[in-house]
Amino acid sequence: MNSLKITLVSLLLVLPLAGQAQERLRMATTTSTENSGLLAELNPVFEAQYDAVVDVIAVGTGKALKLGENGDVDIVFVHAPQAEQKFVEAGYGVDRTAVMHNDFVIIGPAEDPAGVKQTDTAAEALATIRETRATFVSRGDDSGTHKKEMQLWDKVGIEPAGDWYLAIGQGMGAVLQVAEDRQAYALTDRGTYIAYKDKIELEIASEGDKALYNPYHIIAVNPVKHSHVKYDLATDYIDFVTSEEGQRIIKDYRMQGQQLFYPDAMPGI
Repeated sequence: MNSLKITLVSLLLVLPLAGQAQERLRMATTTSTENSGLLAELNPVFEAQYDAVVDVIAVGTGKALKLGENGDVDIVFVHAPQAEQKFVEAGYGVDRTAVMHNDFVIIGPAEDPAGVKQTDTAAEALATIRETRATFVSRGDDSGTHKKEMQLWDKVGIEPAGDWYLAIGQGMGAVLQVAEDRQAYALTDRGTYIAYKDKIELEIASEGDKALYNPYHIIAVNPVKHSHVKYDLATDYIDFVTSEEGQRIIKDYRMQGQQLFYPDAMPGI
């Protein structure tokens, strides 16, 4: 066999093995994280370094944590601190680590029919929307955004219900589109709002309240609960996203010239 044939045979033997060596990391994350486009920047860098593929399942935080609880994913990347802590305390998650933050905003029509821009806090803004029966679109899906919304309603002792309140049970992008169509108010993370800003005319009506702080954490699914999960690869991803390289990608990520997220693992970079 000449050298050319030997080389071709060697390639045929090596290529399938290389494909088989590529591991897959199953990640459940929020629709807000996915809609922002950040993972499209982070994941290819991780995949190249670790010869892996990240399979992203974008759902609400509640559903993401349920996928982790059932062992259907290896890692969760979410933004609902109280629910995350319960997930870890119940033994389903380990190595919970702060990654980044942004904030929530309340958006609405430019003419602001409810007078939200005159209020001082996010909870007061929601109370004003309820008093005026202005249309409000809620995710209604047990996501991190929905959990934050319900906390704000609870602050003013209101259980939202009625024709003015639309709980659509869908992701953040769908909420923004419905709110735009109805010229309604909605609570959204700032990142998704920026990502959709060229598709809608709704404006920020309430922002800056400390209650609107929105931290994101990453959690590996506990291999003691589910022995089949890829814990080592999950910890590799945690190490990457909290490393200087990962944190700098988060810090430098822009959409329409605006920074969407702020690093928390290395806030000083």
